[in-house]
Amino acid sequence: MKVVYLAAGAAGMYCGSCLRDNRLGATLIARGRDFSLVPLYTPIRTDETDVSESRVFYGGINVFLQQAHSVFRHAPRWMDRILDNRVLLDGLSRFAGGTDPATLGALTVSVLRGEHGAQRKELDKLVAGMQAVKPDVINLANLMFLGLTRALKDALGASVICTLSGEDIFLDKLPEPHRSAAFELIEQGGRDVDGFVAVTKYVAGHAANHFSLPPDRIHYARMGIHVDDFRAAAPPDNPFTIGYLARICPEKGLAELCEAFALLRKTGRSCRLRVAGYLGASDRPYFDRVKAYCGEHGISDDVEFIGEIDRGAKIEFLGQCHLLSVPATFPESKGLYILEAMAAGVPVVQPRIGSFPELIEATQGGLLYDPEGPHSLADAITKLMDDVSLRKRLAQQGRSAVRESFTDEQMADDTWRIYERCSGRGARPPEPC
Repeated sequence: MKVVYLAAGAAGMYCGSCLRDNRLGATLIARGRDFSLVPLYTPIRTDETDVSESRVFYGGINVFLQQAHSVFRHAPRWMDRILDNRVLLDGLSRFAGGTDPATLGALTVSVLRGEHGAQRKELDKLVAGMQAVKPDVINLANLMFLGLTRALKDALGASVICTLSGEDIFLDKLPEPHRSAAFELIEQGGRDVDGFVAVTKYVAGHAANHFSLPPDRIHYARMGIHVDDFRAAAPPDNPFTIGYLARICPEKGLAELCEAFALLRKTGRSCRLRVAGYLGASDRPYFDRVKAYCGEHGISDDVEFIGEIDRGAKIEFLGQCHLLSVPATFPESKGLYILEAMAAGVPVVQPRIGSFPELIEATQGGLLYDPEGPHSLADAITKLMDDVSLRKRLAQQGRSAVRESFTDEQMADDTWRIYERCSGRGARPPEPC
């Protein structure tokens, strides 16, 4: 069975979806599966070896220009090839600074309209590219590509799978009438999909309700990470170190963590906060406000902003943390950083929303708190600061659970079984999650 995964590049930043998709591909390829990871929009960016193909379909420059100016919908192929150059896309994406949903409503709807949208030429190129490969299964990266389904199935006779990975955060911010149009197109397109892969049980249930997807076609393949290079954390006793490892943006809750940290320091707690993660240009004003808050509350000397880090630096970073907290302000669908922290023996403190209760219940590697203000987060952190035996027990439980149940090997096996079932090649009929 031949599988092509159409992965959405994230405009030059590390993102959980790209990290997961690349790890899935690397593990399947290492196991001898006929699997290809094909980027859409921009090249993917990962902190491991990139296993994606060199060609980028639905190149972000062409997609944008075809939406903005009809003349580009008829541009010659040689011009398309120049604009789809991987080096050009990669270079420009570093300056993109993130994508604001409020400005991308019409483009999102157009892509969802598939052959009836402004990017018809891009769809034709993708279909031709897939005809040369002849896959049995095509895995779309998220619901925003459902508009490709019918054309791919008609031209190739392949089964089409779609991963559910938290696209609701983007889609819910679309302005009207684009939001309603996008939801309607997703509901329609979902009827053509042979199966959906949910990376958490939370997102399986949420997506079924939120987007009116057929529940009997949604299947669960838990996230997994490559655990071999995560060493057990061994931070010095003092100062007590709280880590934040995620994109720096309002949704991930850095401001809330700094508020809780200020409360800890105000009560005389000896601790420091280390912050690492990607910062896009569009989120820099937010970051400046966070830094200003730290200055106003006298904690700047205790907060270290490290910036974006690669895999080696990430493992080193986690090894110096007593706990990790990313107090997301929205229902996080993945939370890959939670698994990475636990793999390193670092307990986590997370809000009781989204996928966090599911992950912490499955691993017993952290504490949950009710996100009712900075005091609730500060209290949960204080509990781990004061109870060394609890902290060590959570660290051990989380590390063991991730190594036993959240590995890339298990993710690859679970996902491949879904491919087989949804394509009719499995021994059993598809089972809902």
